[in-house]
Amino acid sequence: MRELQVCRTVTAAALLAGFSAAILAVATPADARADDSQYPTAPTTREDGEPWRLGYLEGGQYQDYEIITEATVRSLMDLGWIEPEPLPDGLSETPGEFWYWMGENLESEYIEFVEDAYYAPGDFNSDQRQEVRDEVVSRLTETGDIDLMIAMGTWAGQDLRVEGLGVPVVVGSTSDPIGAGITDSATDSGMDHIHAKVEPDRYQLQVGLFHDIIGFQRLGIVYDDSAEGRTFGGVNAVEQVATERGFEIVSCNAPYTGLPQQEIEAGVIDCYSEIADDVDAIYITVHRGVTETSLPQIMDVITENLVPTFSMLGSGEVQRGVLMSIAQADFTYVGEFHAQTIARILNGASPRALDQRWSAPPKIALNLAAAERIGFDPPVDLLLASDEIYETIIGPGSD
Repeated sequence: MRELQVCRTVTAAALLAGFSAAILAVATPADARADDSQYPTAPTTREDGEPWRLGYLEGGQYQDYEIITEATVRSLMDLGWIEPEPLPDGLSETPGEFWYWMGENLESEYIEFVEDAYYAPGDFNSDQRQEVRDEVVSRLTETGDIDLMIAMGTWAGQDLRVEGLGVPVVVGSTSDPIGAGITDSATDSGMDHIHAKVEPDRYQLQVGLFHDIIGFQRLGIVYDDSAEGRTFGGVNAVEQVATERGFEIVSCNAPYTGLPQQEIEAGVIDCYSEIADDVDAIYITVHRGVTETSLPQIMDVITENLVPTFSMLGSGEVQRGVLMSIAQADFTYVGEFHAQTIARILNGASPRALDQRWSAPPKIALNLAAAERIGFDPPVDLLLASDEIYETIIGPGSD
């Protein structure tokens, strides 16, 4: 068993002050765009008095797409666009189930979730992607019965970046929308109909914070070694921080698509098992193979080697056994951002005119049970700097 080495010179003030300052530096630069508050968010119908018709495209059934969409819907309820209604517990068992439920059950004078406007190329099936893209674009350009599209994930954002498309597209849940070519920059999508949430230097900040706390020399990451896989896993950001700080990256390639889900999860588990005894810390990247089912097995092989972990995704994985991450408050803040964006667009704002930049509040999530499993004694200053502290590890299917 290796002895866990931890940087103990870090203080709560240094952690939060440095992290907050870095976030503010990228979130509010001097060339900030026009104040979005000039665009109202109050509910309104179309000019003909009918509700706005919304459609939805996702690359596949990745759990965060549904979670973020539902957080957005809750925030639209708070803004008065939809009558308050509890949403179903848990994730959908079949593709699009949550969208169909909203179309059938949510009441609104202002918004309609069009049931036959849910689209997905299977579950990240590259063979179906072009066909579905063509079908959606054809409907948006020729039929004209959809007023706004929600595009969840990198594939969806890429596929609706179409020159001359007149329907507003709000893109969410993308690891690197700039690197993926969805938006030109953090301040300009490059197309009038596109708005994509951008978190400037999000993953650089995460990895830098993790390094400040642990002081590792060899960091492990698992990702699909393709252009898309590197985007999903924030690999460029990790490499940038490694170069700046002088630590080594130990990586393992795990396919993201083209295999049954069970095989994708098995490949990820094998990868984490392979690198766990060769690193000082592990950055759990976003990957289709990291699920509620596979994460306990991933954490078991990592824990055996007393390796501290940081979740790229957020505090949901901290609840399930990852040592730490950035606190998320159940995606509430993200949902508010997307809801306000949609509301402003439906009030007449151009998607391109709205600020795309969003940064997670500087809050740390820490799991004390995970810390105990690897023999990590969190410094008092780290505890003081943590906004979400979990004392147990929940299993699959738990909330």
